[in-house]
Amino acid sequence: MSEDANPIIILPTYNEADNLEPMVQAILSLNHGFSILVVDDNSPDGTGDIADTLSAAHPEVHVLHRQTKSGLGPAYIAGFEWALALDYTHIFEMDCDFSHDPQDLPRLLAEAKNADLVIGSRYVPGGSTPDWTAKRRIISRGGNLFSRTLLGLKTRDCTGGFRCYHREALQLIPWEEICPQGYGFQVGVVFHLERMTAQIREIPITFRDRRVGQSKMSSGIVEEALTYVLRLAWRRLVPTEDPTCPAPRT
Repeated sequence: MSEDANPIIILPTYNEADNLEPMVQAILSLNHGFSILVVDDNSPDGTGDIADTLSAAHPEVHVLHRQTKSGLGPAYIAGFEWALALDYTHIFEMDCDFSHDPQDLPRLLAEAKNADLVIGSRYVPGGSTPDWTAKRRIISRGGNLFSRTLLGLKTRDCTGGFRCYHREALQLIPWEEICPQGYGFQVGVVFHLERMTAQIREIPITFRDRRVGQSKMSSGIVEEALTYVLRLAWRRLVPTEDPTCPAPRT
């Protein structure tokens, strides 16, 4: 780890009341200098209140309250903007449900010393998804293969959400071109960083099912991601197409 690293972890939350405090405690117990920003989308189960209590008790913990549930992508972008306005050097994405192991955080940060983006990858040698059903493996691997093939991506886990960005990489991304609210957001970021020849590294992780609560994955999120990848693929063929996101439906 670089001695002058100032890392922060963005934790987007919606109904994570049972997971948030154990996750925050697990991160802080690493004693590795991590700050935390909880981005809560007005969770009806009181997650936002728990976040405020944790913030009052720990100066490293911050909270960004959003008024509506608008998806993973907008939550992360709001968190990135908040972190970039301050002096954080490395900005993490991480799920709050323990599918991403907090013990892996120092490994990602160490690898980021010479990279613009480090991804905790399920699909490089040593990575695994031991708790998944065959159907979930097919959907995830199929989505990665679909995205990599149509977009010409080198990154093997382009949908993975356990990431460490150098702040300068985040500042280069054209956020107005990244439309998805769900997991397609991750593909869009990799697409743009690879086009800018950013240094992307993948390190193996074990991805486990969430401890408690329900998955946020849905058929609508999958459909949105597939549609977005097709749009990006068409843009590779027709570069003159307007790259900005279409206006949301009303």
